[in-house]
Amino acid sequence: MNSTATLTGERADLLAALAKQRNFLRFTARDLTDEQARARTTASELCLGGLIKHVASVERGWAAFIADGPSAMPDFTAMTEADWAARAAEFRLLPDEILAGVLDGYAEVARRTDELVASLPDLDAAHPLPKAPWFEADVSWSARRVLLHILVETAQHAGHADILRESLDGAKTMG
Repeated sequence: MNSTATLTGERADLLAALAKQRNFLRFTARDLTDEQARARTTASELCLGGLIKHVASVERGWAAFIADGPSAMPDFTAMTEADWAARAAEFRLLPDEILAGVLDGYAEVARRTDELVASLPDLDAAHPLPKAPWFEADVSWSARRVLLHILVETAQHAGHADILRESLDGAKTMG
């Protein structure tokens, strides 16, 4: 088993790209209070703390999918209103949550994902996607495809976070 410190080639490239996007996202939350991390600064429902919580949850879920297949994820076609409400709460920093705790949780998710990538026997190993209205039926994704999805999701939300932060106090992640 490789450690992430000694990875080379494709795995090292994937993890380096993911680490860069994670750092952009984390950096966007620098020096914020919990109240600022809860603030909705645009017409969107999004707040910085909730966005980081969501990205951590998505990465955690997809890493579990890589390891355990579709049983690690919900059947989205059978979710109840309560399930959807719980999922929507991912996008908010709730009153009993603090930004530091969310950032620590995200760091732990990242560490576990990196270890998983380092230990995978084959990036081509694939599982059928979970049932969801947004996935085609009978389609499988390889571990590589899932990692690319995590990378894209993280990059997209890092951009959202930059807009939220600039709207909050003018601070920018880049530039």
